[in-house]
Amino acid sequence: MSTNHWSSASRRSLLAAGLAASFTAGVTAPAQASSASRSGRGGPRPARWDHHLRSTPDNLHWGGFPIGWEPGLTMESGQTVRVDTLSHQGFTNPAVNPRDYFGAFGVEPDEILPDGMAFWESLPERQATGRQYGGHVLTGPIYVRGAEPGDTIAIDVLDTDTRVPYGFNNTAPTSGVMATFYPGWRDGDQGLDMPVDIPPGLPAGVWPDVRTHLYRTGMYRGKEVVFFADGIIIPTHKFMGIIAVAPPTGEFIGNTEDAPPPATGVQNSTPPGRFGGNMDVRDLNAGTTLYLPVFQPGAQIFIGDPHSCQGDGEVSGTAVEHSLAGTFRITLIKNVETELPWAETDDHWVMMGIHWDLDRAMRIAVEKTVDFLVSTQNLTVPKAYSFASIAVNYHNAEVVDRTQVVTGYIPKSVFKGRG
Repeated sequence: MSTNHWSSASRRSLLAAGLAASFTAGVTAPAQASSASRSGRGGPRPARWDHHLRSTPDNLHWGGFPIGWEPGLTMESGQTVRVDTLSHQGFTNPAVNPRDYFGAFGVEPDEILPDGMAFWESLPERQATGRQYGGHVLTGPIYVRGAEPGDTIAIDVLDTDTRVPYGFNNTAPTSGVMATFYPGWRDGDQGLDMPVDIPPGLPAGVWPDVRTHLYRTGMYRGKEVVFFADGIIIPTHKFMGIIAVAPPTGEFIGNTEDAPPPATGVQNSTPPGRFGGNMDVRDLNAGTTLYLPVFQPGAQIFIGDPHSCQGDGEVSGTAVEHSLAGTFRITLIKNVETELPWAETDDHWVMMGIHWDLDRAMRIAVEKTVDFLVSTQNLTVPKAYSFASIAVNYHNAEVVDRTQVVTGYIPKSVFKGRG
């Protein structure tokens, strides 16, 4: 598969095509987080919305982005939607009842989401009809009237809220960046000093506090936190690991650069690509706007892989996997193209580089930074490259989803009139 479209600094980019003047004039602004998202679970009611897309079995897809699927919702540009999402943790093994899975961690039956149980009950039928493509549970698709290939979709994240007071993180001696499929693995590399053999009788090999860690969440001094361990409290940082549009027809992102197209004919949800997807960018949280290219009529947006807490890199292979609900404003930008997902917050423009190789992902992120600065701030290429080196922070947003994501944070405050 060619990656030229990922590394090209095309003047047909979104910024050059029509929004550059708005950026230099300071007209555009990302969504503002609601008071609910700032206060956490138990705080004020979340932002109001025009539509509510619930995570019923009909609106859920198992691990992929099918093109042209019947819409879960059709909405107008500029409207808002509340989206319920379901974590895959505990709900995607047909052989293990979620009550047994969660019960192994002391979760009471009334703490298990009913829509999760309904989804689990639908798994055999999904497998029998070939509608399992990967591991994530995705809500959608959301169609936006008038969206066509060559347009751009702007998704304002207005708020996110936890649906249950617990989430899960997974660890193993060869998981995440320690895995043998990780691009940096070499013959002879050792795993972590952790037990390998799972004791018998544990449902799905959960092995509490060794292979699978349940973390309770709740309020502490007015803020929602993860109760990690005695004396260790981590603030929640809620976001959707997957926000995607339906990908281009016949173009697939695989686990490796030379992977053949999937037998299902459906893009798997694990590797992110220019359609967005499993980017796991922790700062796609309340107050951020994400921009995605449109490849299919209606855009066909999928949302899922919810997380309540994650560090850049997601190095063990998962975050705190945690069912969430989020409110989004979705706006269509007609006849304006973009090449790769990118985002903005109150304080930064966020450029993204995506590639199977982390070094190439970094290079692409820098190229898109230079493209942005030349297109919107009237810098020359040499000056933009200099700026990228002395003023832009680059992060390994995620390095465990086969294709890897690097984010470059361009500070707005250094530009005159934005401080």
